[in-house]
Amino acid sequence: MRAAYTPPPEGRVPVLRLGGVLLVTLQGDLHDGTAEQLQQDIGETVADSGVSGLVIDLSGVEIIDSFMGRVISDIAAQSRLLAAQTVVAGMRPAVAITLVELGLTLPGLRTALSTEEAMRVLGAEAASVARGGRERRERP
Repeated sequence: MRAAYTPPPEGRVPVLRLGGVLLVTLQGDLHDGTAEQLQQDIGETVADSGVSGLVIDLSGVEIIDSFMGRVISDIAAQSRLLAAQTVVAGMRPAVAITLVELGLTLPGLRTALSTEEAMRVLGAEAASVARGGRERRERP
């Protein structure tokens, strides 16, 4: 599998394309402007590239606030509207607890313990769609 990578401009989060999947790895806290720019960048990249999946890797995120939780939810909803499924990977227990405490359980959003597992989830879904499978996708 060949990855397409162009370093992002200063202050932007890199969006890496791996075949038909985009990989976004978040590290630490994102400022509100950076998070909003990331949402726009992902939407444009999904629309322009026609990828079928998006993996958001949160393994580098120690804490999360309500704004960032909503941004992740909005990115997943936006990607779904553009025909790409989103899997959030590598969420730490403290982040999951915080999201629940904030009331942001992100219904319908798929999760995986690792980026590798997220790629497998998206690969299995793509194979099902290619076979014309009747499996129902999770909906929020």
